Amino acid sequence: MYRIERDTFGEIKVPENAYWGAQTQRALEAYQISNWRFPENFIKALAYVKLACLEVNYELGKIPNQYYNAIKQAINEIIEGKFNDQFPLDVFQTGSATSTNMNINEVISTRANEILTNKRNTKEPIHPNDHVNMGQSTNDVIPTAMNVAAYYEVKYKLIPALENLYNVIIEKSKEYKDVIKTGRTHLMDAMPVSFEQEFSGWATQILYAKNRIEGTFVRLRELAIGGTAVGTGINTHPEFGKRVAQKLSELLNLDFVEAKNHFEAQSSRDSILELSSSLKVLASALIKISNDLRLMNSGPIAGFGEVVLPELHPGSSIMPGKVNPVVPEAVRMVGVQVIANDVAISISNSLGEFQLNVMLPLIVYNILNSIQILTNACNLLAEKCIKGLVVNKEHVQELLYRNPILATVLNPIIGYDKAAEVVKRALKEKRSVKEIVVEMGYLSKEEAEKVFDLNKLIKP
Repeated sequence: MYRIERDTFGEIKVPENAYWGAQTQRALEAYQISNWRFPENFIKALAYVKLACLEVNYELGKIPNQYYNAIKQAINEIIEGKFNDQFPLDVFQTGSATSTNMNINEVISTRANEILTNKRNTKEPIHPNDHVNMGQSTNDVIPTAMNVAAYYEVKYKLIPALENLYNVIIEKSKEYKDVIKTGRTHLMDAMPVSFEQEFSGWATQILYAKNRIEGTFVRLRELAIGGTAVGTGINTHPEFGKRVAQKLSELLNLDFVEAKNHFEAQSSRDSILELSSSLKVLASALIKISNDLRLMNSGPIAGFGEVVLPELHPGSSIMPGKVNPVVPEAVRMVGVQVIANDVAISISNSLGEFQLNVMLPLIVYNILNSIQILTNACNLLAEKCIKGLVVNKEHVQELLYRNPILATVLNPIIGYDKAAEVVKRALKEKRSVKEIVVEMGYLSKEEAEKVFDLNKLIKP
């Protein structure tokens, strides 16, 4: 069931059917900390980096034709997901993720040799370091793959989800643009707003979150590849980084460039932290919107009862008929997790001593987790919650006309003190401000009708 592999440490047993080699096996035995594994989208991004490096090395005449074809086929099979079970390493490992870089190098070389010879375990001629890792170092490969994965996932998954959520909110605001409700500050009754105005605040939060995230792209697109060990570019072609960035741009339809400064690109992960910080703002916005939805939906008898959210499943194992605002609750948890991820990334980014940050696996795991759960949360909130939201118009209108804070509009007419008298009497007698102000002789009925025109109140 095992085969014997050899490296600079000597011999080690590797499962017979595994495509990985000695270095992966040593890491697998050394790090048994969690069940956290690098996500498939990171392994795929790493494979694309290996493919771009292969293409450049081949164009530079450094890879023989037969090796090139076999290695390329092996990499493409990884990209297609055929070898997802061959990347078993724990996220909590060497801080540079050397073990994971060697994991993919070994899988590629083993599969490429199998393609060449029709034998699984041949040791020659394709070598994981000399051929697959040619012109590269873990120290520039992993940061490069990190940026590639993050940029791709944000551009093609998160941004469309944000645009969908924005459009759904805008459509809902148009649907209820003529419905006016009681505004609230400090959770207390305040002057009226329309649902269109309230929803426009949410929509703008999402739009600005999208703009902030896209603002990070100019630095996220810079790739560390070409810097190798410490950023000097030792053992690689001087144009390697530039060419690999160009290849990745072609492969993924993104605008990658070589890092302006390789020492910054390898010793820090500032571009990822900047992205994470923008994601944290989005997370905060989603929590706020979800809280508003929960409060507006609360009741149906003893709460605000302004809206009815779609019913997805029973809400209680003991109280029949109870339905809870489950989507906003789920989205709030996503927001909290993203903020926690950002804390981990912030601390990890600060621990880049001298020429290398050695917290890379944790940064990779957290940033890709944040992107994924935010993408799914935005789509969930849009499709399963806001799109099916219904405003309880009659109840909203009833509360609005009973709101004594409408007396605020009287301040310029009768003064703050007299307006306060009107409010207190309206509250005590549970009558409308409009009735009381006429009864107290401060306004005529005609004047009151004009002053308390709700459409003018929301757009004074």
